[in-house]
Amino acid sequence: MNVTLAVKQYISKMIESSGPGMKVLLMDKETTSIVSVVYTQSEILQKEVYLFERIDSQNRDNMKHLKAICFLRPTKENVEHLIQELRRPKYSVYFIYFSNVISKSEIKALAEADEQEVVAEVQEFYGDFIAVNPHLFSLNLQGVSRGRSWEPSVLPRVTQGLTSVLLALKKCPMIRYQLSSDMSKRLAESVKQIITKEYELFDFRKTEVPPLLLILDRSDDAITPLLNQWTYQAMVHELLGLNNNRIDLSRVPGISKDLREVVLSAENDEFYANNLYLNFGEIGTNIKNLMEDFQKKKPKDKQKLESISDMKAFVDNYPQFKKMSGTVSKHVTVVGELSRLVSERQLMEVSEVEQELACQNDHSSAQQNVRRLLQNPRLSETDAVRLVMLYALRYEKHSSSILPSLMEELSRKGASERHRKMVQAVVEYGGKRVRGSDLIAPQDAVAITKQFFKGLKGVENVYTQHQPLLHDTLDQLIKGRLKDSQFPYLGPSSLRDRPQDIIVFIIGGATYEEALTVYNLNRTMPGVRIVLGGTAIHNTKSFLEEVMLSVGSGGDRTLGGGRQLSRR
Repeated sequence: MNVTLAVKQYISKMIESSGPGMKVLLMDKETTSIVSVVYTQSEILQKEVYLFERIDSQNRDNMKHLKAICFLRPTKENVEHLIQELRRPKYSVYFIYFSNVISKSEIKALAEADEQEVVAEVQEFYGDFIAVNPHLFSLNLQGVSRGRSWEPSVLPRVTQGLTSVLLALKKCPMIRYQLSSDMSKRLAESVKQIITKEYELFDFRKTEVPPLLLILDRSDDAITPLLNQWTYQAMVHELLGLNNNRIDLSRVPGISKDLREVVLSAENDEFYANNLYLNFGEIGTNIKNLMEDFQKKKPKDKQKLESISDMKAFVDNYPQFKKMSGTVSKHVTVVGELSRLVSERQLMEVSEVEQELACQNDHSSAQQNVRRLLQNPRLSETDAVRLVMLYALRYEKHSSSILPSLMEELSRKGASERHRKMVQAVVEYGGKRVRGSDLIAPQDAVAITKQFFKGLKGVENVYTQHQPLLHDTLDQLIKGRLKDSQFPYLGPSSLRDRPQDIIVFIIGGATYEEALTVYNLNRTMPGVRIVLGGTAIHNTKSFLEEVMLSVGSGGDRTLGGGRQLSRR
């Protein structure tokens, strides 16, 4: 179950099917992101694709010597663009691939437009999602809900994205959903409807234990996306923002021109792949080792180049150096900037209090620590508001809650009205009234004992005590203890055996901390394979946007972010 590999294989197949010769890849805004996350431009160039164009770009040249590979979402706009394209073709031949199911009537419209008979084939290849990591996918959608209901235009897109993941992984699953969330039930029914309607597509070889799709709602755990992170990928997203594997470093003081935007992709950056899930301290050590390694291998200015073989060896090695020097400078810059932000915003101190709010149950200590930090002039507005939100969620119903005075403290600090409104919005979005789980304060004796022992053993790292709610949910699911009363099956049947292939989808967005949880479960639970997806991958900033859009005080809504038709 590897979503990155699934998308890569689709794209390779598209390019290979068109045969030898020079090609252009025609995409739309979304498929451009889908492709760029799994392939670099240079990798695709090696496959004789010399041009990348957008189907909606008006001023493309006629290039009859090129074959066109079209990879498009099956939207009305794209079909219309294709019809116009086929009426006046700019390329010699067209291989058309849709990233999802397309209707017969639209195929007919395309066939009628193809008067010059330039279309060689039309197929469906189900890469309708962003494969972020091998076990993590996103649909890049922001603002998916209105209150506790779906934003009407988004439900069909999420259904398409999720069914395309199932088709790409060749899974026809049983479905469980979070009962406390009407949106989860609606999505479960919508996915089931597609599976029933397109039953031929989902006719995969039966496995002994059927796969399972588990649909959850972000509002059940609003704490995880509010915490500062300390593992590499999660930290980069939290502090710098990762968008389709790209980081904008243009605001970094004294940044050089070629490092204003960098790409971090585990597929073709070995250092990043090895350090994705390591904590900040370990990354510092590994960067130092990388630097030392580079110094050793770096060609000395006066390296002896006496014989032809010396020169050949130097030339053979040089591209490797060039690549390595790019990797070194990129990671040194990124880690350097993370380090600057950690000390400038005093994030170690902030994070310690966040972790206490998320994991401990000591109100008097929590309120003192939050107050103390709010009075620190170096605390950024974002971090101040985040601490108050965590306090509000944690001690929402506490008899001696000091929330009103913390809100006054925010005003004195000069926090904007929008930021202050967010505190109330977060409680409305993910407070006690909404949650179906006991995210906070475990009630049963077993859970309390577990907490007690955890406290007794001491925690290896004070900054990473927190485990997302997803960890417990998956742990219970794998052990067969996840309650049907809270997570019912859709339809009459249920799973008798321990699940093996699990696809988890979080409406309202997943986080890199949850991706780390899934990565660790995959490593430590033999025979269990888990893939995590979400409508988006959040950091605090994007999560609060989501909350504001949902609760209705938000800014603009932004969306963002194969079956052969002789069926294969």
